[in-house]
Amino acid sequence: MFPRGMGFVIGLFLMGAILSACVTGPVDIPNDASPEELIQRAQEASDRNRFNLALRYYEAIQERFPSNIDFICAAEYEIAFIHYKQKKYAQARDELNALLHRYEGPDAVLLPGQFRVLAEIVLKRIGEKHKEPAG
Repeated sequence: MFPRGMGFVIGLFLMGAILSACVTGPVDIPNDASPEELIQRAQEASDRNRFNLALRYYEAIQERFPSNIDFICAAEYEIAFIHYKQKKYAQARDELNALLHRYEGPDAVLLPGQFRVLAEIVLKRIGEKHKEPAG
């Protein structure tokens, strides 16, 4: 019916299509998920290059925990870093600069310091890629 070996190729194609349909289906973000759980799931998604899903988790943190500045800073940094990994350098730069702007206010001492340092490092990398100043 099929040329020799073609049935195997078609079978692999169909199996891949079925598996990708299962993997890329919509994911409901549990309403009762803690910010730590959302960050964990976002990082797992990002590690698998499922950036849109990771962004959804970080955006859920921003929507659900707007008064928790530690998680907000984490989410803002991670969103910018995903855009950096996607080579959306202008967007990442704008987001990182907005995050760094938080560190210029009177409450800067209350903010988690690691995201300031990481944002500055990524901005420097963006500047090197485009031969322009990082800030």
